[in-house]
Amino acid sequence: MIAVIDYGRGNLGSVENALERLGMRAVVTQDPRVVEDARALVLPGDGAFHDAMSNLQSLGLLEPLKAALDEGRPFLGICLGYQLLFTESEEFGQGKGLDVIPGTVRRFPGGLKVPHMGWNAVEHRGDLRIFDGIPSGAHFYFVHSYYPSATDPSLPAATCTYGVTFPAAVGRGTLFATQFHPEKSQRWGLKLLENFAAFVRDGRS
Repeated sequence: MIAVIDYGRGNLGSVENALERLGMRAVVTQDPRVVEDARALVLPGDGAFHDAMSNLQSLGLLEPLKAALDEGRPFLGICLGYQLLFTESEEFGQGKGLDVIPGTVRRFPGGLKVPHMGWNAVEHRGDLRIFDGIPSGAHFYFVHSYYPSATDPSLPAATCTYGVTFPAAVGRGTLFATQFHPEKSQRWGLKLLENFAAFVRDGRS
């Protein structure tokens, strides 16, 4: 079972429905015990970084989420759920994230239309398993005002350019995360979720 973590940020039903269409049992939950027992986790979300961290804490979800990441259970972060994996964010003053990925979430520089919203190309070098069968340059759907800036040059990443070039998706071991919304990205987004579902189903590492 895949737990889609609900911390009060974003429309989670579309993620749940997309996974279930691929034959994976998914449940949207705020129950820490369900998170503890889940075979895999999806952390979606939109909105403010600090509010999200506060909500995870107040709902009792922060510790079971950290435990699952430490244990290496399959994990997919989406949009804000990706940004929360970073060390810190500049949004509304500096604040701490989960610190799973070294780096900072930064606001797009001045002169760009913000939020970055709509379709944009994502380039990859074929080293991310979650992009199996997806061509480099495929378009995905973005909605965000802040972008992740990773400090580990060895981290496998797919990139997008919008004023700056940033890691639009990363993958390391059983951890995957995307700045774009695969559940809203039609053909290639569905393929990416299919790859994640296969990863969970087959128990690959």
